[in-house]
Amino acid sequence: MSIMVIGGAGYIGAHVVRLLQERGDEVVVVDDLSYGTKDRIGSAKLVQLDVADTASSEALLNTMVDEDVTAVIHFAARKQVGESVSRPAWYYQQNVGGMANVMLAMEKAGVNQMIFSSSAAVYGMPPVEVVNEDIEKHPINPYGETKFIGEWMMADCERAWGLHWIGLRYFNVAGSGWDDLGDPATLNLIPMIFERLARGKAPAIFGTDYPTEDGTCIRDYIHVKDLARAHIDALDALASESDLKHNVYNVGTGKGTSVREIVDACREVSGISFEAEEQDRRAGDPPQLIGNASRITEDLGWNAEYDVTQIVESAWSAWQAGPRKIDVAATNELFKKN
Repeated sequence: MSIMVIGGAGYIGAHVVRLLQERGDEVVVVDDLSYGTKDRIGSAKLVQLDVADTASSEALLNTMVDEDVTAVIHFAARKQVGESVSRPAWYYQQNVGGMANVMLAMEKAGVNQMIFSSSAAVYGMPPVEVVNEDIEKHPINPYGETKFIGEWMMADCERAWGLHWIGLRYFNVAGSGWDDLGDPATLNLIPMIFERLARGKAPAIFGTDYPTEDGTCIRDYIHVKDLARAHIDALDALASESDLKHNVYNVGTGKGTSVREIVDACREVSGISFEAEEQDRRAGDPPQLIGNASRITEDLGWNAEYDVTQIVESAWSAWQAGPRKIDVAATNELFKKN
């Protein structure tokens, strides 16, 4: 028996793969390696495949049967909000089409357990400071819409052929559980800050006039290893075959941190003295998005263990262990001259 992790060579997926391997599970990774790399999955078998390809369903079916797959954890998706606005049809093809191919294969293979990588983007701009799972969902971009549709698809398959499923709505994922599994996506805030510093550039803050205490956006930052543990807990809940109280869960800390506070933490942890550039808002950024995670604590026993300082420290450690290590002394000298 094995667990199939689709998108398992990526940032979050690789953390889940490592935790599964550490406890002795057999893992098969399906990934097109457009973002991930093979060296992130350890000894797991790799099937290099784009699940959004119309021909992928048969290959997925064959792999599920050959590897005796009992459950699927599905991460693979395009995830840049701005890109989803400019290329909506492609996002639907990639995220919804890919999901459909996976579920077609699961139905034919008799695999009826699924964990889905959903997102807090399904909430859009909620009218409350802290969101629970039952608040009305109004995604404001195609990316969030594709995630919400993914949840609908699982509910439909539950009714049609008995799929057992859990959707995890992530908030802002950051940090690193191991130095070799750092976040490579420099469009995410913390690696974006480090990437700018690596080029001798000041990091940018987009929007300082939001209705928050310091004028910058507030988000709920969750350590990637805490998030990975949530997937393991959800997987175990499905495997227990007990009746689930709920199918969707927020995965966050319930605590908000502003962009400026993250920038300050990066300055302190890195030891680099810089002043951030203040720029205009980006379209579509809600002022505040914090998740109430009491449901997943009550149902699955999960709790976040890491705080924001530990998130930034782990992210910095992974960055400095990678190919773009920053010379702190030289960078400080550069900023002194500017």
